[in-house]
Amino acid sequence: SSAASDVYKRQIEDLALMRSIPNMKVFQPCDAKQTEEIIKAVYDIEGPCYVRLGRLGVEDVYDENYKFELGKGKILREGQKIALIATGMMVQEALKAADILAKEDISVTVVDMPCIKPIDEELIEKIAKSHELIITCEEHNVYGGLGSAVSEVTSKKSPVRMEMMGMQDTFGESGTPNELLAKYGLNADNIVEKVKECL
Repeated sequence: SSAASDVYKRQIEDLALMRSIPNMKVFQPCDAKQTEEIIKAVYDIEGPCYVRLGRLGVEDVYDENYKFELGKGKILREGQKIALIATGMMVQEALKAADILAKEDISVTVVDMPCIKPIDEELIEKIAKSHELIITCEEHNVYGGLGSAVSEVTSKKSPVRMEMMGMQDTFGESGTPNELLAKYGLNADNIVEKVKECL
């Protein structure tokens, strides 16, 4: 059994709720440096902002040179055919999946999307036009979160096949992060499996 401090319960409907509020800006950083930069940016933004934070330590994605840009995503890996667009701690899982796939000569693009609203429509359109499939990765209900936000852009600007990895219309439970990611099919191995299935 896990210590109480290791037990984790994440709200999985909050991004959808916050996205629906007019003028609300919605962010989900993936690591400490990005969190720091987003909080600095929020201080200067007029109007309401929602920053989705977890209380768990995560591996660093960015170094001290990282600069946050409002409404912008970032390509972390360049690949072919399939793009993984992730947010929050799922960015690390997507990167791990990309490393596993690379050992099998499968190259995927990995995109970090810290701004859920406003979302980077220009980057999404570019990815949609240059890839056959987009897989969104989020620790959130697939309804109303990152996957919905990305599909809203692609349906208007550049239709592309999409898969959404996230909570499949169910309530969250308490447990350790690794247990929960495995239970809901949201860890690196599950992403690898999804990519191979789609290929």
